[in-house]
Amino acid sequence: MVPGSSRSIKGGARRSTSLALLLAGTAMLAPASLNAQTATTAPATAPTTTTYGAGTAPSAVPAATPAITDPQTTGAVSADDPTPASNEDYLRLNQREPTIDGLRLRTDNPEYDRAPGIRIGTFTLRPSVSETINHEWRKDGDTKTNRGYLETGIRGTLTSDWSRHQLTVTGEGVLQNNISGEGEEEPRANVDAELRLDLWDETIARLRAGYSFEREDADDPNAISNAKNQSAVNTYRLGAAVERDFGLIRGSVGIDFDRRTYGDVELENGTNLSVKYRNRNTGVLTARVGYELSPALIPFLEASVGKSLYDLREDPLGFERSYQTYAARGGIELDLGEKLYGELGLGYETYNFEDERLGELRGLSVDGRLNWSPQRGTDVLFAVSTDLNPSTTPGDAGSIDYNLTNIITHQMRSDLVARLTNSLTLRNYPSNARSSDETTWRTGAGLTYDINRYLALTGDVSYERTTRDQGDTTDITRVGVGLTLRR
Repeated sequence: MVPGSSRSIKGGARRSTSLALLLAGTAMLAPASLNAQTATTAPATAPTTTTYGAGTAPSAVPAATPAITDPQTTGAVSADDPTPASNEDYLRLNQREPTIDGLRLRTDNPEYDRAPGIRIGTFTLRPSVSETINHEWRKDGDTKTNRGYLETGIRGTLTSDWSRHQLTVTGEGVLQNNISGEGEEEPRANVDAELRLDLWDETIARLRAGYSFEREDADDPNAISNAKNQSAVNTYRLGAAVERDFGLIRGSVGIDFDRRTYGDVELENGTNLSVKYRNRNTGVLTARVGYELSPALIPFLEASVGKSLYDLREDPLGFERSYQTYAARGGIELDLGEKLYGELGLGYETYNFEDERLGELRGLSVDGRLNWSPQRGTDVLFAVSTDLNPSTTPGDAGSIDYNLTNIITHQMRSDLVARLTNSLTLRNYPSNARSSDETTWRTGAGLTYDINRYLALTGDVSYERTTRDQGDTTDITRVGVGLTLRR
């Protein structure tokens, strides 16, 4: 954390029109669909009801980077998060998990299986409007707070229906409005687009662009003490990739560029603190080659190199935090059809900082996801990812975060779906760091009842616990109910 800082609860943001929307019947929050994302920015499609059919399973097809990860079990309870896609500073409860190279992802979007969508020329728009009422209990050491809040969400997917090529755009925005108690409001937004170009001779190109907004979490190690509102984080993303099959050999190369900016922090005394020294640009080049032992089994090797440049050469404490990244992985892709598919990669990553006082941050990297459907109507997702969390603490380079996620979705009836979610985040600092290691465990359960093809009722409960080697333990419990109107 920033020297002398302590974790504090953020003040409320601007009041939303959520209650009016609720009374008007615009409906409440849709189940959060966990769609695939790239490894550097990335999250995965949540398991949903599987329908088994004859013939071979469809080949994995990359999807556009989806709308922000809504950190909820079925859509009613928000998790304590900052990120969406590409946020290396934290992990959402149900963050969409990446594949290793982010180039071959399935495009399942079962959230709208019943809603037909709206035809707009050669495009299909599938929008939803949601409203939930929630309550949160929080305990930081001996300090207890609670709040009640309304959450309004708008989500949509626009997909082309072309005979060749495909354009997919996903977007989502969420506003929170405290109606009782005190606590941080968490507005967030995300929009992503991907254009797939079917070129020639088993060659595919992909162009990606995206934008995300969120407010930094008060529990983040880099949060500012005594802040009324933490920094607003804006992330801009661009990416391009080319894939080609050479018979039994598959190859891909991609480049991704992210720009992250941090707004001023509003302090409790009414003044603003600039943290623009955290603004940075990051570029990563990734190449991958795989060999098809069989259509269901493809081992691969992958290497990446990247550079992160901060707008200001030095932070206020005189540290040069720009760094270079190098990574190598080996792994395997598995595709046994809709019953079992995914991939896992193991490797090693290093982060070399320009300031010799920060040294190097290095460690084992584990990335992958596995989707398993043990029986009709039941889907299980196992996912793991490795991220760098740059630090603002003097002398500390940052931490390597290991994120594990398990989501079980079961269709109890044709109109009733239950979901269980568990995730674990291990934040590890070098042995000589001033910051202490953290462990965060999150669990949640929820139900979604489809009243009809356009309207759904959701209910959720979740619990989160963060323990630190040094410092207080944080416990957060949330419950909520909501409605979703979709078309």
